Amino acid sequence: MDYDIIIKNGRVIDGTGNPWMRADIGIRDGKIALVGDLSISQTTRVIDASGLIVTPGFIDIHTHSDLTLLINPTGESKVRQGVTTEVLGNCGTSPAPTSETTLELLKKTWGLEAAEVDWHWKTYGDYLRRIENQGTAINIVGLVGHGTIRIAVMGVDNRAPTHEELTEMKALVQRSMAEGAFGMSSGLVYLPGSFATTDELVELCRVVAECGGLYTSHIRGERETIVDALKEAIEIAERSGVRLQVSHNCPKYGAHGKFVEMSKIYDDARERGVDLTIDNDAHTDFNPQLIQVLPQWAQAGGDKAAAEKLRDPKTLERIRQETLDDRLPGPGYAGLVKHGRWDRIFLFHAVKNQSLMGKSIEEIAKLRDQAPIDTYLDLIVEEDGNVSGLFNYIDEEDIKALLRHPLMMVCSDGNAVAPYGVLGKIQGYWPCSYGEYPYILQRYVREEGVLTLQEAIRKMTSFPAQKLGLRDRGQIREGMWADIVVFDFDRIRDRATCRFPYTFPLPNYPHKYPEGIEYVLVNGQVVVLKGEHTGKLAGHVLRYNIQT
Repeated sequence: MDYDIIIKNGRVIDGTGNPWMRADIGIRDGKIALVGDLSISQTTRVIDASGLIVTPGFIDIHTHSDLTLLINPTGESKVRQGVTTEVLGNCGTSPAPTSETTLELLKKTWGLEAAEVDWHWKTYGDYLRRIENQGTAINIVGLVGHGTIRIAVMGVDNRAPTHEELTEMKALVQRSMAEGAFGMSSGLVYLPGSFATTDELVELCRVVAECGGLYTSHIRGERETIVDALKEAIEIAERSGVRLQVSHNCPKYGAHGKFVEMSKIYDDARERGVDLTIDNDAHTDFNPQLIQVLPQWAQAGGDKAAAEKLRDPKTLERIRQETLDDRLPGPGYAGLVKHGRWDRIFLFHAVKNQSLMGKSIEEIAKLRDQAPIDTYLDLIVEEDGNVSGLFNYIDEEDIKALLRHPLMMVCSDGNAVAPYGVLGKIQGYWPCSYGEYPYILQRYVREEGVLTLQEAIRKMTSFPAQKLGLRDRGQIREGMWADIVVFDFDRIRDRATCRFPYTFPLPNYPHKYPEGIEYVLVNGQVVVLKGEHTGKLAGHVLRYNIQT
């Protein structure tokens, strides 16, 4: 029997959690046609995987590549680390649906990427068709963002929707799912998701549940309030009947030591019948714009608007106090501000203050003879909002505990980017975007043994496939789409991560692709060949079929 491609002589880890086996893989018409002994089979193309590991392609269940894949559809940083499917639309933010009256508000929630894309879509279906028509190197799964829905209907107002507005929001969720969204996400520490009540989210999730979809949530607090926030997410799931995925659910600075309590909450919810699972990446740091620590209302309108608010003395004092008070819990890295850990916040990108880049806010405050909070806010004003920091805000022991947890699957929380072109000009430290999966395989499997190789692969492949309802991906099995990674386990290495304490300038910037990923196949086509991108746009836009 003839095949388009045969992968021979590799150690196959099938994605189910089983140990490796010796097997050849025959691929025909984009799918796995046979797993077994293909020594006498014919093909013009053979991949010799001698000494290499062969696994299903990695399914990244939490990403933010919604616009970057339109800017550069090759998905370089992701496919080169073995990712063959990405879930977009997380943390409450998707690029669609849009409203003409609030489109500019939505664009400002996306930052610099928004200016590089022509927003010619309105509905969620329009957006998916845009990606499909342009092409993509990896498969796409989409979620519709609660924050995007809210902006389309009521802007960024801090209030509950009227009955008519809630009805319109529910209709937009239902239409988006009918057009292919797999579910809805929320970002309850971000503008405008932080303004939503539990009841609002329950009503919208009932629509998602009726369609058989998934609710993913960046919950309302990841630090001091993480337990209550987790309970709220579970309440939303129980009251609405929706399936729940808690996003990047590692305790952040201010919540260290709470994972034992969180784990019991997971288990109790499962016992009651809640379809609850979680995901997490394995990096301790993040590189946001400095304004993202300010109160949510102060961020409305984007970087420049936030800087302008800070120029008014009365507004400045209000923002200063509310930032320290953290009244509506901000994102996890805001815990460093709340607890005064200015020594763990480093100025990463600035234009007018380039000479200070790499110094901590604590160091800069001493140079200026100021309180650190005043230095922080002054930098935003001086840079007209376009200034970012590197926040080291997660404890590695919590990451290890989460990796071991049976309900946890791997995500990157990153973007598909590249160190060239437009994306190469956008400043940022994104190790998760370039090396998340190799980093885990290198450090937490090969070096430290936190996970076995087969368990790590399960958390990267069949587990997220099961949660998403992808019945034909995530395993090396006959009839499955041939999304496959071939890598050298002894040589796999992330090259984009700088471990704390940092040495500036960071040696890995600009970003670098990992080592050891030899081949990546997407839908049976070779997208990475001997570590290099072939340029093929072999990905599919996957659409959810509503269950009734």
